[in-house]
Amino acid sequence: MSRPERTRATRLAIRQAIGLGALHGPAELLPISSSGHVALIPWLLGWRYEELDDDVRKSFEVALHAGTAAALLITLHTEVWEALRRCDPRRSALVALSSVPPAIVGYTLEGPIERHLGTPPTIAAGLLAGSLAMVCADRTPQLRGQEDARARDALWLGVAQASALVPGVSRNGATLAAARLRGFRREDASRLSRHVALPVIAGATLLKGIRLRARGLPAPALPPFAAGAAASFASTVTCTWLIARVERDRSPLPYALYRATLGAVVLATLARRS
Repeated sequence: MSRPERTRATRLAIRQAIGLGALHGPAELLPISSSGHVALIPWLLGWRYEELDDDVRKSFEVALHAGTAAALLITLHTEVWEALRRCDPRRSALVALSSVPPAIVGYTLEGPIERHLGTPPTIAAGLLAGSLAMVCADRTPQLRGQEDARARDALWLGVAQASALVPGVSRNGATLAAARLRGFRREDASRLSRHVALPVIAGATLLKGIRLRARGLPAPALPPFAAGAAASFASTVTCTWLIARVERDRSPLPYALYRATLGAVVLATLARRS
């Protein structure tokens, strides 16, 4: 590869990095798929994001997740501390159990998922399937509270998190649907979703951060990486009020409609460009 081609393959415009970082916070907090949005928005806008070197693009997305994870730990520190203070062997076992399926699937299938299931058609399919799952699951009667969670519930949440490794599915959306299918009230389903997600987000970010440190980054990538992470952090801090909106006794229908609309836009764009 010539020198100019290598430069193009490792460079991300700072304004685009900031835009994707600003998008990442609210997309992570709502059940609409942050990974799907980070992939689709550049594609829809005609950016050359997908032409970046694979390692650079994956590393940039790690930086976005790191910014969001740091912001969540800070803004939700009271809730995190309370959860840790009340943690007992049963709760610890449930969180650990819910982390097993995504850990296994992520470790064994990370490469194939990234190569084959991160394209606009598959992301659109994930958005549409997740939308349908959320609406159908929400028809389950609201009978259970967070304290009623058992091992089988944890496994369901873990399987949901594993399925969310496919861009477009949404970790938040999948775990909300799983918890509602198990009969948890909307507010409790939201809290369960967040509590099982934080360790997975933090663990995946740490692991990928270690890989990134070992691999290193080209110097031109550092400013946009820093800008994207900072924008992700700021947007997450600014939008944490969205958590309260999702957590109220609200129907997931607005989010499902948004996901379905975005999926339809992607499919229509694909048809027009073919």
